[in-house]
Amino acid sequence: MSTAPSAIDLEQALAVARRAAEAAGRLAMAHFQRRDLEVERKSDDSPVTVADRDCEREIRRLIQAAFPDHALYGEEYGREGRSRFLWLIDPIDGTRSFIRGLAFWSVQIALMVDEELVLGVSAAPAFNETAWAVRGQGAWIDDRRVHASAAIELESADVSFGNLRSLAGRPGWSVVGEIVTRAARSRGYGDFYSYHRLADGGQDVVIESDVNILDIAALSVICTEAGAVMTDLEGLPIGLDTRSVLAASAPLHAQMLDMFRER
Repeated sequence: MSTAPSAIDLEQALAVARRAAEAAGRLAMAHFQRRDLEVERKSDDSPVTVADRDCEREIRRLIQAAFPDHALYGEEYGREGRSRFLWLIDPIDGTRSFIRGLAFWSVQIALMVDEELVLGVSAAPAFNETAWAVRGQGAWIDDRRVHASAAIELESADVSFGNLRSLAGRPGWSVVGEIVTRAARSRGYGDFYSYHRLADGGQDVVIESDVNILDIAALSVICTEAGAVMTDLEGLPIGLDTRSVLAASAPLHAQMLDMFRER
């Protein structure tokens, strides 16, 4: 049996992922900014709502209907099935923003084939924006193809940071201070938004820690297909065990990776 991604129709997979993201987005928007939204705490003290669970169930239902033999790995209901085709699902990435009525949340769906990410959909219904990509076919936001910036100097770069508290506990915290000092501008949007802007050329660098693969799988495909380089802060490729992100144009990525490695 072939081990190549071509063993699955990626166009069909993309259509299913986009349809699932759209359906989940509609469900989530029905709960968004409701004052009576009940919030529970999971075992790791992170918040979860009925919207998170409803959205993941709908995503799973649609994917399983199309690909009953594929495995699923979701934020709320864990891993199900064994297959070389693994769907990664974060039904509402940015639940804390969602709870507080802020628009910085999204539906994240990605497909991994033989442990390689090949497809990603990142839907932000509160922004009326969906980013998507298939390996080798470029990156898109809605119907517009997007490209990462070609920035080569940190001094002219727009840098976004995520999870500063966990970054502050890393050995390379002094590097973060140096980057802030040297960069043209630093920001901290959080969650999907910085990655969409990176793919679209409006942001030059994203640095983040305390992530998991469900947060960033789809975004990794999108940013890479847009022309950015995305690894963890040690330079390792994005995979199931990834806990941090360094994403940027190729020249800036190499420059900042050297900075982190030297500390």
